Amino acid sequence: MADKRKESRFAIEPLGEKHNRTAFSCGVEALDSYLHKQAGQDARKRAAVPFVATADGQTIAGYYTLSQYAIGLDAIPGEVAKRLPKYPMVSATLLGRLAVSSEFRGQGVGEILLMDALHRSLDSSKQVASAGIIVDAKDESAATFYAKYGFIELPKIEKRLFLPMGTVEQLFRKDK
Repeated sequence: MADKRKESRFAIEPLGEKHNRTAFSCGVEALDSYLHKQAGQDARKRAAVPFVATADGQTIAGYYTLSQYAIGLDAIPGEVAKRLPKYPMVSATLLGRLAVSSEFRGQGVGEILLMDALHRSLDSSKQVASAGIIVDAKDESAATFYAKYGFIELPKIEKRLFLPMGTVEQLFRKDK
């Protein structure tokens, strides 16, 4: 899988004042509302960092959020947990939301956003430890999307998926 961040016509950057949040619509009210009303507050309060993909510097083609998270080691399947530190809770990166504007569907924006999120998470894990990435898929289609990239479903919470940071590292190592 090539590093889509390098070949993309989209710039991915932290959400800022110049970005037109009100025009964004992905068709999922909760995701639209979050970007319109909550994302700026989350960024200011350091609850999450929203990143946006834009082709023109203003129009948001898609977005995702990253934040720190901790998960109980007992919530991770045994074959994966045995490769992680033996602490009751392990650190992780939460990919809290990922959405693509209806206007930009079918252009690979979801994959571009995901690859950027994985790459940032990997880079960040070298400064602030993270054993993996957690995502809560909104529906079966989203769960299938994440599974294509190696995310595994966690048994205790429906549609909660986990990707070990070692797998992310291997993904990008293959690209080089």
